[in-house]
Amino acid sequence: MSDSKPALDPENTLYLDLAQGRVVIQLMPEVAPMHVQQIKTLVRRGFYDGTVFHRVIEGFMAQGGDPTGTGTGGSDLDNIRAEFSDKAKFLRGTCGMARSQSPNSANSQFFIMFEPASHLNGQYTIWGQVVEGMDLVDQIKRGSGGGGTVSNPDKIVKFSVAADAA
Repeated sequence: MSDSKPALDPENTLYLDLAQGRVVIQLMPEVAPMHVQQIKTLVRRGFYDGTVFHRVIEGFMAQGGDPTGTGTGGSDLDNIRAEFSDKAKFLRGTCGMARSQSPNSANSQFFIMFEPASHLNGQYTIWGQVVEGMDLVDQIKRGSGGGGTVSNPDKIVKFSVAADAA
């Protein structure tokens, strides 16, 4: 018996390149098809390249995807309706979509969980899972205070769809 991992579908795999190295994220189109499509569209446009992880809370999550770096910005694409599901849970390495108070306000901001957070289940859309490089996510610079705002935050060097990567 082999303990090798099943092959990832390159069209539903993202490479998140950080200064520390490459993180591999498996997308979940079966859980959140609209969110996966929005993320892939933005990734293919280079939208995330050079953006920062502006909110990083120890023991909780790292949030990025805001072109302004303030937590208030988004893309020029329409917001996405919530795709809450019981098919996936917020565990270590889960990728979820950030939003405002309205469940249907997700746009470009996302977060990666450092630890499980069951209180987010059914409240935020899950669109992916880190399958390699979680140790690199753990190295993202943490913020201070309750809001987790980061001074001199870590950046996304490049975000790409595996099918497009050289």
